[in-house]
Amino acid sequence: MTDTAPETPKKLTSDEKRRMKSAARLYAVQALFQMEASGQGVDRVALEFESYRFGLALEEGEEALAEGDMNLFRRLLDDAVMWQAKIDQATDRALVAKWPIDRIDPVLRALFRAAGAELVNPATPARVVINEFVEVARAFFPDGKEPKFVNAVLDHMAREIRPEAF
Repeated sequence: MTDTAPETPKKLTSDEKRRMKSAARLYAVQALFQMEASGQGVDRVALEFESYRFGLALEEGEEALAEGDMNLFRRLLDDAVMWQAKIDQATDRALVAKWPIDRIDPVLRALFRAAGAELVNPATPARVVINEFVEVARAFFPDGKEPKFVNAVLDHMAREIRPEAF
């Protein structure tokens, strides 16, 4: 029997870290959507995503899902749940009066909640949050006007939640 030292985890490049954070944001939107659609709680949905979606090995010929930053994913979910009323109120104020948050597309509602959760926590610059979630909107609505709509709403929300950033 030969002794082999455990592999030292590879240090991630800044580009790999950025991609993992982007994937975590996308997964957070999907998880928040699933929570609303199914009525499941945050812990159950988070565990499902962490167990079955992060780093999922797909069959040959299928494109692998991006590995996500689990810490950011969990923080976004927890903060979205904890601050949902505040985030929804900020979203309502950013929307036209005729379109309160409960009347918009559920994917957009989940996106605004995930983005709002990241805006409430000042760890990421507000402009980065806006840009990242506009990219998430493009992933869900590649041919639509939704990314521009998301940009406008998130800009308004960010200026309200973090006015010092502007």
